[in-house]
Amino acid sequence: MSSTPSTAHKAGTLTQGHKKVIFASSLGTVFEWYDFFLYGSLAAIIAKQFFSGVNETTGMIFALLAFAAGFFVRPFGAAFFGSLGDRIGRKYTFLVTILIMGISTFLVGVLPNYASIGFAAPVILIILRLAQGLAMGGEYGGAATYVAEHAPDDKRGLYTSFIQCTATLGLFMSLLIILACRYFLGNEAFEAWGWRIPFLVSILLLGVSVWIRLQLSESPLFQQMKSEGKGSKTPFRDSLKGGNLKLMLLVLLGAAAGQAVVWYGGQFYALFFLSSMLKVDATTSYLLIAAALALGVPFFIFFGWLSDRIGRKKIILAGCLLAAVTYIPIFKGLTHFANPAIEEARSSSPALVVADPNTCSFQFDPVGLRKFTSSCDVATAALTKAGVPYDVQPAAAGSLAMVNVGSASVTSYEAAGLTKEDGKAKADAFGAELKTALTTAGYPAKADGARINIAGTIFMLWLLVLYVTMVYGPIAAYLVELFPTRIRYTSMSLPYHIGNGWFGGFLPAISFALVAGTGNLYYGLWYPIIIALMSVVIGGLFLRETKDVDITK
Repeated sequence: MSSTPSTAHKAGTLTQGHKKVIFASSLGTVFEWYDFFLYGSLAAIIAKQFFSGVNETTGMIFALLAFAAGFFVRPFGAAFFGSLGDRIGRKYTFLVTILIMGISTFLVGVLPNYASIGFAAPVILIILRLAQGLAMGGEYGGAATYVAEHAPDDKRGLYTSFIQCTATLGLFMSLLIILACRYFLGNEAFEAWGWRIPFLVSILLLGVSVWIRLQLSESPLFQQMKSEGKGSKTPFRDSLKGGNLKLMLLVLLGAAAGQAVVWYGGQFYALFFLSSMLKVDATTSYLLIAAALALGVPFFIFFGWLSDRIGRKKIILAGCLLAAVTYIPIFKGLTHFANPAIEEARSSSPALVVADPNTCSFQFDPVGLRKFTSSCDVATAALTKAGVPYDVQPAAAGSLAMVNVGSASVTSYEAAGLTKEDGKAKADAFGAELKTALTTAGYPAKADGARINIAGTIFMLWLLVLYVTMVYGPIAAYLVELFPTRIRYTSMSLPYHIGNGWFGGFLPAISFALVAGTGNLYYGLWYPIIIALMSVVIGGLFLRETKDVDITK
């Protein structure tokens, strides 16, 4: 199954042996992405299981930040495993990363929850998420490099696009298994204990993936480089030297960051928006996203193929620009099609929080040390939890916040200094009165399934996925072609995983906090819009096209 560089990079079709290498590498990566995405798909349940010691809004932010913790360490995994891959080879690094990923995911499935072991539960969960992130940091660069170094010169975009499909297919697989578990167990059993099954199933996928990785031969370009003594003994240090460091920074800001926010905005944030903000039930949300993903997957291949003809850079930046220009209209379209009652109630009976502006906080506390107890914070948190958009109107200093909805007016309360019993009584009374006012004004407790426009919702989601395929389909080939073989694994992995780990991974938590702080359902979209536009400008001005470069050097 091995090949020489002289045959691997001639123009033309791949041999059967090369196709087997690419298929095996891609399939193993599907399983690894499946492991990583389970957490994101089950964030709402994980918040209840492992962060039940705080209020619901803070718990959801904690759960999203724990998800993001796996992204935070991805650059460190890229540095460590990238250096390893550039020194000892792509194949053996694959085996290590997939073992770490698979075992960490399985352990989440057997981890006791907060009710059983208290604070230790979220601590261990975050440690496992960090292990997953480290492994993922070493996985993608290796897979993309490995496939690109086997592909013909004139089909590198096409063949690396199969690696790009693996992330969406992994998400798709995780959604299908979650849906199957929900269907056979029922929602109550699934949320109580059945959510563990998809994590436990990963041990079977791990076995298959390890067997697949053991069948692979080493990259021909890596073998040639080692035989000629041209490899780097310190690839991480060499990647940070002179012009290569500048190039990595430009790639981060001009390509990877924009690709990341479009990728996570179009898939994960879209799922979160549907289920948590529009109150579409979980099963329906998963089915809608799964349908959009199924319709979108072929376009990864299309844009990879197209990049072999017209170039990688223009397709990636066009996807970023389209997302930046149309995100707000598309997400408004999701509201219109998935839960029109919110739109109608907002129009006829807008919710208004009348409060002293000095008592209204931006409710984002990643370390859990702050308590949001003012009457304004109590009111805005309750409305955010209910998925109700609102505006804030200034009131006299020191006055209690009030929520005006239609003809009803509900007075909030100060939670500071109350005993646990008094606090619960106040919260229950306020919550009941607010719920009555919202229901009377037409705000739905959940989306009405009969009123969901299935075709319209899937079309909006498909547009988001289409942008994902534009930015993601060609980027593996683009990154591989920018860096030399001796430090390729490390150099392409670092900007990719900083972009996806930090700019992309923190998108759900940042966007949710922006919405919770402003009452505007679409305010969180300004984060991906600004980052995408930054990449359009920097990438357009300072990055070069790469489709015809020789990667054997």
